Amino acid sequence: MKNIILITAACLLALLSTIGASLPYPILPPLFAAEAANSFNHFLGLPSKLLFGLALTINPLGLLIGSALLGPLSDRYGRRPLLMRTAVGAALGHAITAWALVIQSYPLFIVARFITGLLEGNGAVARAMLADQLQGPLRLRAMSWLNGAFYLGWLVGPILAGATLGWGVTVPFWIAAIALLMVALLVAIALPRETPSLLTTSWWQVARDRHSLNLLRHAELRTLFIVQLALTCGVASFYEFYPLWLVEMGGYKAQAIAWVNVGLCGTMTITSLLAGGPSRHAPLLRASWYACGVALAVGTLALGNIWVGIAAIVLFGIPNALYNTVIQGWCAERFSAHGQGAVMGLLATTFCIANIIVALGGSVLTLIDTRLILIVGACCGVWAAWRLNAWRRELASSDVVAPEVAA
Repeated sequence: MKNIILITAACLLALLSTIGASLPYPILPPLFAAEAANSFNHFLGLPSKLLFGLALTINPLGLLIGSALLGPLSDRYGRRPLLMRTAVGAALGHAITAWALVIQSYPLFIVARFITGLLEGNGAVARAMLADQLQGPLRLRAMSWLNGAFYLGWLVGPILAGATLGWGVTVPFWIAAIALLMVALLVAIALPRETPSLLTTSWWQVARDRHSLNLLRHAELRTLFIVQLALTCGVASFYEFYPLWLVEMGGYKAQAIAWVNVGLCGTMTITSLLAGGPSRHAPLLRASWYACGVALAVGTLALGNIWVGIAAIVLFGIPNALYNTVIQGWCAERFSAHGQGAVMGLLATTFCIANIIVALGGSVLTLIDTRLILIVGACCGVWAAWRLNAWRRELASSDVVAPEVAA
């Protein structure tokens, strides 16, 4: 029973973090496209499109920083207090966001969205919590379910916003705030109190000296970062530009794109719920297979017609979900000595960095042809698959040599 409550709390946190990130997508465009200029959509007389772009970017920026910092902080201060405080803080962030919309304060809205993103970067802490508390096949399945909750949030957020907007533009944010407070209570019930640390380092010292990117000082974790960055660049090229591909290739409008997204998110969620079982194949070998599947889907999208492309978009969710389950479970086993929070934070931070790189590079390549960024993404996936398989052989050799040297 305790494990069920634990997994439920982690999955709800994951679901609400991505709901919080995706919630404004259907809310903000009408606000900034409104013909009547006000202090919100024309702050300081700036163009509304510029303000809109900043409003969309600021939350993921907070997620990037939070992903790098919150995992290591939880290694120092404990999973339970970090999860409870970040959940309550994110709830407060949603409440402030709602208030900023009421008083039409653009600066307050931006600050609130940044803080909310920063605190909702606690996905690394949730993964570390499962890695700490669970073992073996149950841990793999639980982390797979956690991934499914993250994927589901990208689908539920816009749906929740669309379903509740009729009651007022602030209602979706209040619902998210109340839900996060309930999850904080569930975390308090599910997780036992942890023994206070005897270390005297301040939170600032921990954030400065133990953020996730510090793990790159270790050779194996540098290799993990490089491979993961390549693969997630391929994934990000798909996520960020398949809607534009649908517009250019099929003339799709927002509603049609939303239905394709439902198919993609549904595939990833179902795959994650079913994944995580035992396998006789080595984790990195399976990861290389799934990376090939990701590359194949992205490449098919780049080179196919509209119907082949839609099939590739929906089926992309299968190898992507399987890859994440395998690589996270393997990292939890292999690198636990470095702190589960820091390791899971490194994986989350790598994905955020990949999104920034692809957004910048893709914006240039799409000026020539949108398919170029997809082809580059497919090539990144192929290289990651090759490197994962080569790394598997290297690790197998070193793990055999090490005991012989010790003997």
